[in-house]
Amino acid sequence: MADAGIVIASHSKNIAQGVVDLISEVAQDVEITYVGGTEDGGIGTSFERVQQAVEDNSKEEIFAFFDLGSAKMNLEMVADFSDKQIHINYVPVVEGAYTAAALLQAGADSESILEQLKEMQIEK
Repeated sequence: MADAGIVIASHSKNIAQGVVDLISEVAQDVEITYVGGTEDGGIGTSFERVQQAVEDNSKEEIFAFFDLGSAKMNLEMVADFSDKQIHINYVPVVEGAYTAAALLQAGADSESILEQLKEMQIEK
């Protein structure tokens, strides 16, 4: 079993669920938690829901992926308050999460995974 988990934070429940469905195909042993949309089913994010997705993941090291600005902002705030080691990745959410999941499943160490993700980084 992988030593780290994955968290997906999206503005849309369907996007988050779709990413999880896809990466679960290559990472059966990787713990993945996600949050998508608002509590009432709308589009958006909230600190509380992102924090819950992080806390629901039993791993102490997390590779976190997001789709848009407030998901990123909420992940950053959660990382500030969490005792977990959270790697927020500024990469395309589908490709980045898929890469991390496949590498975790294969037993890659965190440094190797971060190096692979660095090549995908979005610079703004």
